[in-house]
Amino acid sequence: MSISTQQRRKSVRVEVGAVAVGGGAPIVVQSMTNTDTADVESTARQVAALARAGSELVRITVDRDEAAAAVPHIKQRLDRLGVDVPLVGDFHYIGHKLLAEHPACAEALDKYRINPGNVGFKNKRDPQFTQIVEMAIKYGKPVRIGVNWGSLDQELLTKLMDENARSEKPLDAREVMHEAMVQSALTSAARAEEIGLPRNRIILSAKVSAVQDLIAVYSELARRSDYALHLGLTEAGMGSKGIVASSAALGVLLQQGIGDTIRISLTPEPNGDRTLEVQVAQELLQTMGLRTFVPLVAACPGCGRTTSTTFQELAADIQNFIRTSMPEWKTRYPGVETLNVAVMGCIVNGPGESKHADIGISLPGTGEQPTAPVFIDGKKAATLRGPTLTTDFKQMVADYIERRFGAGSRAAAE
Repeated sequence: MSISTQQRRKSVRVEVGAVAVGGGAPIVVQSMTNTDTADVESTARQVAALARAGSELVRITVDRDEAAAAVPHIKQRLDRLGVDVPLVGDFHYIGHKLLAEHPACAEALDKYRINPGNVGFKNKRDPQFTQIVEMAIKYGKPVRIGVNWGSLDQELLTKLMDENARSEKPLDAREVMHEAMVQSALTSAARAEEIGLPRNRIILSAKVSAVQDLIAVYSELARRSDYALHLGLTEAGMGSKGIVASSAALGVLLQQGIGDTIRISLTPEPNGDRTLEVQVAQELLQTMGLRTFVPLVAACPGCGRTTSTTFQELAADIQNFIRTSMPEWKTRYPGVETLNVAVMGCIVNGPGESKHADIGISLPGTGEQPTAPVFIDGKKAATLRGPTLTTDFKQMVADYIERRFGAGSRAAAE
């Protein structure tokens, strides 16, 4: 079945600030800062960078008094920067205490994330869980109940393991772990509703770091509930490993119609760009046909016919040109994210692929004439050559965008 026609799982719609999650709303991209939240300026700058890259929700760690006290100041700094992205507070162990003692923090956040595996232990678990939920009710905030297999409720897991051991047909230990995660999420959500938190303020997640485990857990969670679901492969890893693992796991679930908001949890390179996880999430959704964020660039992979690096350099230059221009283009050119650009390397597929794009260029391969035909809307529009080729093509892309998506084209259409 085509993803464009596939029926998405029906889930309850949750409003997080001005962003809708679930209930048929577009799948939301989110991310998380890795700054010390107590450092207002660095955290605000990173939140702003993530938001400008396209993150529609940004989660920040609230782990101690200094961090909680900083949250309203971060919100104020973002307001001055003109950044209006919902902030999610990530609470572990002492969330009940921080929310109670820092009401300005509780008010400033747009959503709370709590982990049933460490919200409290033994006889403290329910009172502390209740305190957080009551704060969410008081301030009108939604809550993500986020189970993680690295901090799974050990009492629940032990209970299920013991029951399984006594069963006539015991399950594999991994299957018991899957069930423990699903039960932890669902029983916690049911308890939150008992306390008084409406169903349309609850989002669930159940994160693991192995692809097949993630697919199994979320498939069961989706089967047994209609809560909005946040998808993410936790501790996915660094670089291509993290990108491939996250894309494989989330791609399967999204194809099945499961998932209302996603995060790609990449380990950044030292001093690396945190916004990469936002870019990967957007590209995953866009390549699957679920959303459009930026114009797509089809580029030749290269072979023995393309020993020159010209097409590689031009493809990288065009991709960077598009990404850096998008913040301005989105305000000036509605619909520009649907644009398709092709940068091809030789005569074999170059002209054909360029004709299929809105605007495409076919660069000369090894031994070919040093000319580069440009095709616009399927027809040859120009032939570029020489040292200004890159600059000339970028200008043609900009001119095409102005003609097709600019105010003049909209006025003519009206």
